[in-house]
Amino acid sequence: MHEQDDGGRLGAAEIGAELGERATLLQFSSAFCQPCRATRRTLAEVAGMVAGVAHVEIDAEDHLDLVRHLNVLRTPTVLVLDADGAIVRRASGQPRKADVIAALGAAVRD
Repeated sequence: MHEQDDGGRLGAAEIGAELGERATLLQFSSAFCQPCRATRRTLAEVAGMVAGVAHVEIDAEDHLDLVRHLNVLRTPTVLVLDADGAIVRRASGQPRKADVIAALGAAVRD
């Protein structure tokens, strides 16, 4: 989870769910993606550990316009959004829990 993003912004209307009070872990998945399942568990665990953080999973095949707009090229892709929906980090592939927690540090402002 090292890649900076261009500062795009997403809201509840785009992702189909409410943003987390402090940050949102937005996961793009596909139906037969094994790493997506492990990523789902990791992100849900981190969201459960950090107050005000939501985990939202989107089926890439059902949201092709958003996938194209955000240039999501593979699944899983994880975007870390701050409280205002600004994209502060993005990564492709299965993230390690420590990297997710570090990326949240860039998004969460106390």
